[in-house]
Amino acid sequence: MTHAEPSTRPEAEAWFLAHGLPYFVDPIREQVRRRLARGRLLVVAAVGLLLAVPVGLTAGWLVHRAELDGAVSTGVATGGTVLVLVAAVYAARALRVHLIGAWAVRQTLASLGLLFPLATRALPMLLLFVTFLFINTEVWMVASALDGGILWGAVMLFAAVAVGFLVVRLVEEVDRLDDEIGRDELGDDADVVGLQRTNLVLVLLITQAFQVLLLALAVFAFFIVFGAVAMKPEVLESWIGDDLTYVWGIRPISLELVQVSTFQAAFSGLYFAVYAVTDETYRREFFSEVLGELEQALRVRVRYLRG
Repeated sequence: MTHAEPSTRPEAEAWFLAHGLPYFVDPIREQVRRRLARGRLLVVAAVGLLLAVPVGLTAGWLVHRAELDGAVSTGVATGGTVLVLVAAVYAARALRVHLIGAWAVRQTLASLGLLFPLATRALPMLLLFVTFLFINTEVWMVASALDGGILWGAVMLFAAVAVGFLVVRLVEEVDRLDDEIGRDELGDDADVVGLQRTNLVLVLLITQAFQVLLLALAVFAFFIVFGAVAMKPEVLESWIGDDLTYVWGIRPISLELVQVSTFQAAFSGLYFAVYAVTDETYRREFFSEVLGELEQALRVRVRYLRG
């Protein structure tokens, strides 16, 4: 965030929007509150189901028609993905989450320097563990036997657990930071509650989730390259008990290699999420930056409320 603080109410509203804090703007917060009403959410859920059911059935039917395994799991996974996408689109547009996400992504890219120390601390032990799993026969047998629907469901499960863990810890961090910042000078005006508190949690959540995604993609790329270079097709075929499948015609990157690498990357993402909020050094570095930004946001908010 910049150090220059706005002096007028319109400038403060523009500042909030530019810094991923749309719920700090009174008119937007009231709009979002109305759009979170039960009736609105039921309509969104109904639209999601109306789209998810036929899309899921179509996906399952196509898999069944192609005489491939996993028609049911593919249909369920596809339908679930459509539901998630409908919810994401509604959140992004109607609830203004795209403003929060855009700022969080920019902030993550601007602070990649914090990501490298985290990677150097977390990756060595993780790579030792997952590399051992990668060259394990049973892991290849299990992961390669998963059809697309089940594999995608497993990835979504890892992601849901990671997000749940991050939310719990980040809510605690926001409350702690809120208690520390500006209490002597600002008094009760420093309290952040309701949607404004949710806004701060979302900023931290999207920032850390994007960092976790980058590290998981790095692990995925590592195993794709490692598997293509070091793993002989004859050995892999003996492990899985069948011929390798080259869906894209790109040898030696087989479908089975992509499946195993995806599974390993999803597990690594969960590990990174846990590590990011439990590693004291990273938390100190990450939240020391957030502390200054949050203090500035609270000062702008107090001036906005008093204006």
